[in-house]
Amino acid sequence: MVCYPTYGGSGVLATELGQSLARRGHSVHFITYAQPMRLDRFQDNIFYHEVETPGYPVFEFNLYTLALAGRIIDVVRYENLDVLHVHYAIPHAISGYLAREILTPIRPLKLITTLHGTDITLVGLEPSFHPLVKFSLERSDIVTAVSSDLREKTRQNFGTELPIRVIPNFVDTTIYKPDTCQPLSRQLRKDGEFILMHVSNFRPVKRVSDCVRILAEVREKVPAKLVLVGDGPDRAEAERLARELGIAEYVVFLGKQSALSEILSIADIFLLPSQQEAFGLSALEAMSCGVPVVATNIGGIPEVVSHGETGYISELGDVSRMARYCIDLLTNPKKLAIFRERARTRAVEKFDIDLIVPMYESLYKEVVAE
Repeated sequence: MVCYPTYGGSGVLATELGQSLARRGHSVHFITYAQPMRLDRFQDNIFYHEVETPGYPVFEFNLYTLALAGRIIDVVRYENLDVLHVHYAIPHAISGYLAREILTPIRPLKLITTLHGTDITLVGLEPSFHPLVKFSLERSDIVTAVSSDLREKTRQNFGTELPIRVIPNFVDTTIYKPDTCQPLSRQLRKDGEFILMHVSNFRPVKRVSDCVRILAEVREKVPAKLVLVGDGPDRAEAERLARELGIAEYVVFLGKQSALSEILSIADIFLLPSQQEAFGLSALEAMSCGVPVVATNIGGIPEVVSHGETGYISELGDVSRMARYCIDLLTNPKKLAIFRERARTRAVEKFDIDLIVPMYESLYKEVVAE
């Protein structure tokens, strides 16, 4: 399993997938430059291999792509791996292809590439990267995408005949479940305030400032607080905007957190105003905790959030409409309760880990048999 170890959907999916496969008896080896964020405890059948990038004076720039390929070769040879599953095309698919070609005379290796979003819609469209991404996708044994929307965008940009299978993201509904978490709720919820919540890496595409603007409009009608979980380049702008709008005391920054299931459970509404979202894993995790979602009609979000049933979706940047959706739910307790129940049910029935991981398991068996 090759992935980015950082705070993001692709790394989360890869880590959760690897851990689930290990529980099913498979040997899973993570190969990356740092220990994945959610790989924070010992587990049988899981192994971690760190990629070290050599530094020499003649090398002015980082050579991670080549260092990763070399590390993959070592691990495959000495651990007798059958399948290399890379998450996020750049640079993992290229490194995987190089390793597979070098290993061909020694040991057959199957390459599966899973696309997660910006590797196709943003980074992959860079003129210098586009031909590399296209080549690596064409040379992968199997390509998967986390949503139908991402599959179509990939075909539009890299070839309409490219075979891509859709396997959606998943959530462990036994961990992400409704939980009152009383101590945290008492700490954050004052005087009957409702809690709006957002979780992300605070990149510009997440539009964290829109969450602050939504809160400002919601507070004109109902008492509410915004809890922001995560960190990143747009945090300072969100803080500045909250002060400018005079609502800084109602915006709480929790930073990066590992106990997301407990934190999500205390929310009344989850906000996802992204301008790019291949799937919306954070929205799914919130729904699994029984929290309805108000999000943008972007990418794969409509495949996760059922408009008018488990939440609402709106046009990009329409802060006022998203605020009205929040007010509608927060001022109607019965409706909010129904949406909570439907959100949980949809997560369990459509995206539970025990439904999705066997799809990957079947994929591995298929590609090895070939």
